[in-house]
Amino acid sequence: MTFIRRTVERLRKHDWTGVIVELMVLVIGVYLGVQASNWNEDWQNERKAADFTQRLQADLSIEAWGWQFQHHYFSQVLDNARRAADALAGDLPLSDEALLVSAYRATQYSEYVHHRATYDELVSTGQIGLIRDPGLRRLAIEVYNTSMFDQLSRDTRDSTYRQAFRMLLPHAVQEALAEKCSERDLKDGDYEGIKHMLDYPCATGLPPATIAASAATLRNAPNLLALLRLRIMDLETGLSNFEDNESGIGAGLRRIAQETP
Repeated sequence: MTFIRRTVERLRKHDWTGVIVELMVLVIGVYLGVQASNWNEDWQNERKAADFTQRLQADLSIEAWGWQFQHHYFSQVLDNARRAADALAGDLPLSDEALLVSAYRATQYSEYVHHRATYDELVSTGQIGLIRDPGLRRLAIEVYNTSMFDQLSRDTRDSTYRQAFRMLLPHAVQEALAEKCSERDLKDGDYEGIKHMLDYPCATGLPPATIAASAATLRNAPNLLALLRLRIMDLETGLSNFEDNESGIGAGLRRIAQETP
């Protein structure tokens, strides 16, 4: 017999106690059903929160390496730019080949690809609140919304010095420099490799006469030193922005990298 039929039957018999019992059973059943549904939803949310947190920490541990990668990379670009500028100004004796290498490396830039799939999923689905730790949530927002290194890359790619350098030297010379003296390929997490990824000894393999002629072209090019000095100032500004954020973003990423395998 269904609940309704039982209740009607009890009402006909004026069995008020039975009616009350039936209603209490119904209310308790509905309450327990709602509670069970809420408990299940909470359990599912906790599982999702734990999964997203673990994935976000893993992504940020890679970002910690990327942060150091970009800093070391552009610092080495700056070192080479300063070295080439000093040589062109006559303040530093450099061999013709060393000048070519440093002047070339001053044109280099890196476009780091962020590991942001988890963060983008959280934001696009409106579930960023599942990251319970406010410090972790804030760090992710700062990391994935900073444009410091993107700006450094754009500034270098579009710099007038880079354009001038590429217009001055023969294609074969630039090909040799790119093949022999460009940045080394590194795997994510190779902290040791980033220390000398760009600034390492290299030989172009070009004939001595070609090296001498190319270096003379650089030394005699009007305005090249001025453009290089401008490039140095842009790099210094960009790296200064990095240092301003080192105690915040940098420290947070280092903490994540140590906590997450």
